[in-house]
Amino acid sequence: MASGNTNHSTQTAAGLLTELSVNGMTCGNCARHVTEAIQSVPGVTSASVRLDAGRAAVRWQSAPDLPAVVAAVQAAGYEATPLETEGPKAQQRSAWSPLAGWQFNVVVGLAVTLPLIIGEWIFGLGMTPWFRWLAFALTLPVQIFCGARFYIGAWRQLKVRDSNMDTLVALGSTTAFGYSVWALFTGAGGHLYFMESAAIITLISLGHWIEARTSAKAEGSLQALLHLAPQRARRRNADGSEVEVPVRELQVNDTVVLKPGDHVPTDGEVSSGDSTVDESMLTGESLPVNKHPGDKVFAGTVNLNGQMLTRVTGTGEATALAHIIAAVARAQTSRAEIQRLGDRVSSVFVPIVVLIALATGLWWGLAPQQAQHVSAWLEKFLWPSAVPESVLAAAFIHAAAVLIIACPCAMGLATPAAIMAGTNAAARRGILIRDGMALERAGRITALIFDKTGTLTQGKPVVVSEEKYVVNQRRPAVDEMKLAAALARRSSHPLSQAIAKLHPDDFPFTNWEEIRGAGVQARLSLDNSSPVLVRLGSLRWLREAGVDLRQSRAFEEKWSAQGATLLGIAANPSLLGVLAVQDTLKPGAADVTRQLQNNGLHVYLVTGDNLLTAQAIAKQAGIPSQNVFAEVRPEQKAKFIEQLRAKGERVAFVGDGINDAPALEAADLGIAVSRASDVAREAADIILLNSEIEAVPEALGLSQATLRTIKQNLFWAFFYNAVGIPLAAFGFMSPILCAAAMGLSDLVVIGNALRLLRWRMRR
Repeated sequence: MASGNTNHSTQTAAGLLTELSVNGMTCGNCARHVTEAIQSVPGVTSASVRLDAGRAAVRWQSAPDLPAVVAAVQAAGYEATPLETEGPKAQQRSAWSPLAGWQFNVVVGLAVTLPLIIGEWIFGLGMTPWFRWLAFALTLPVQIFCGARFYIGAWRQLKVRDSNMDTLVALGSTTAFGYSVWALFTGAGGHLYFMESAAIITLISLGHWIEARTSAKAEGSLQALLHLAPQRARRRNADGSEVEVPVRELQVNDTVVLKPGDHVPTDGEVSSGDSTVDESMLTGESLPVNKHPGDKVFAGTVNLNGQMLTRVTGTGEATALAHIIAAVARAQTSRAEIQRLGDRVSSVFVPIVVLIALATGLWWGLAPQQAQHVSAWLEKFLWPSAVPESVLAAAFIHAAAVLIIACPCAMGLATPAAIMAGTNAAARRGILIRDGMALERAGRITALIFDKTGTLTQGKPVVVSEEKYVVNQRRPAVDEMKLAAALARRSSHPLSQAIAKLHPDDFPFTNWEEIRGAGVQARLSLDNSSPVLVRLGSLRWLREAGVDLRQSRAFEEKWSAQGATLLGIAANPSLLGVLAVQDTLKPGAADVTRQLQNNGLHVYLVTGDNLLTAQAIAKQAGIPSQNVFAEVRPEQKAKFIEQLRAKGERVAFVGDGINDAPALEAADLGIAVSRASDVAREAADIILLNSEIEAVPEALGLSQATLRTIKQNLFWAFFYNAVGIPLAAFGFMSPILCAAAMGLSDLVVIGNALRLLRWRMRR
């Protein structure tokens, strides 16, 4: 492990990053074990392990603890060494080499195995003495140098009292090679299995090489995100000069110059200039977004056609891109509940297989006639079995075949490969999925609840009408609507912001308070009079507070029927006025609800608005009137979710994050319709970055497809072993065929998972 002043960490868009070289990984299962070991270290935010490069990227919440990570990896049976993370050397280390990684085994193994296959199968030289010695001479370096990775991996696992696929490959190949060496040197005669022992290592290495290449494709979205933010930026100094600096040197409030074609280096706010920005890599939205002074820009997006000056508002792990990267990385390396089944089987699988192989060898060695009789009977239903010439050879070779075909890689890859592909496919569409468990829950949803404001509606309400009332036969001392605007200005709720635009005036309020899901209130003292409690909020809330609303009944009925939200302004028990605030339905809302209902989901609308308004919006959106629940407080939304769950429904709640945290957390699945800048604070399982609910059916559909893929992968992995092990034990699969089948099983699982990257929503 390095010491001294060597720098192993760097600040990236995703925060503090440490890279390590990891030795001993031979398959996706190994990479998963390394990932879990690293993530168990306190302070680690996420870990991304690349099997093809033998690298691990570790992101930290606080100061890196490299010794703890190295120790955790070693405890899992692997070796880890911190690497430099900056400069051209890092790029040079990852350059492709024909003899690096699994390529060495494939190149050398094929150079030996192909001549042996040609000699035995085409020219029939298998029993020729000189060819037998040549086979030994050629196979020995394959066994020593190419097999070293398997032997070292098996030994490392043995030291930590564990076993994995390396154990099975090492035992199987050594069994075939050891028997052949014994038969050659003792002159025992019969067929030798040097070709088979070399082919086992070669074919399995070829399978791992292809597996590593295809697995790398599943990491594509995360790798693309990591490279979105540029490494350098143009900083404008106080004297007006410009200097190009590394992005890590930028600080909050620095001014950055963006020219057409530049990638935005950090989150910021446009201080001058107008342009359009491509945000598709973050939100999945293909149309460019217009940017003017005061608008926000995000790291990794692309400035298209104008020059802008931006003020830095977030750097490093504080950027939206960093939060998105962390979310994708966390999801890729997370686990689903369904994975526990595979884990329980895998934990005892290798020891059981070794026992089965031992039993197979003893059966063929001690009761050969019985074994051959059973094999001959099964030939009637299968195909001719390949029984070695001698009893001893049959015992060794059939035991080796069992060891080779029973590799648990496919079982271990079944769930992680599908989760990685599914979360990447979602990220490309601007859908962030928190983890594998959220993905799994999303695939099992039966009911979906929509919030109204900002979710089904545009979230940009405007005041369409207002009505003022006389109190005690005289007008109030202040203008009612000016008072309402001043009360609303301190709130960030969309309805409050719409009212705040009515007037710029302010008042000397005291004890201002926002009542979640109800409204705002404060005390106001004018002309040295005693303080008056003034309220702005829903009519239901005012009614509960004792305000007389009889004057507003006609106004309320008129505008509620048109889908407007009614808010009242009151002083003590007196109603001063009512405002009708209207928000338009999102253009695709009706299509979304129709699509969800066509897919068998029960769709509900739950809102704090009055019943008439809620029914009007529901009718436009195509939600059945019996599924509309109005005048529901935020905390009551969570209770309503519990009621549906008690009826056996698996509930998803879709909200915009404003006052929706209790419901998002109470639901089986929380879906937040958000903006990239809000990613860090959402209490949701799925975040839709482009704020369009058209992505809701897509997110649920992709989750269902991922869950279906996981089940398919697990079925294939179990079926493969359930069929393959007996066939090998009864002599119907040679070690070479077993090695090919083992590699094929991994590729089937990964290939099935990669289909998710091309998944499309059926309309």
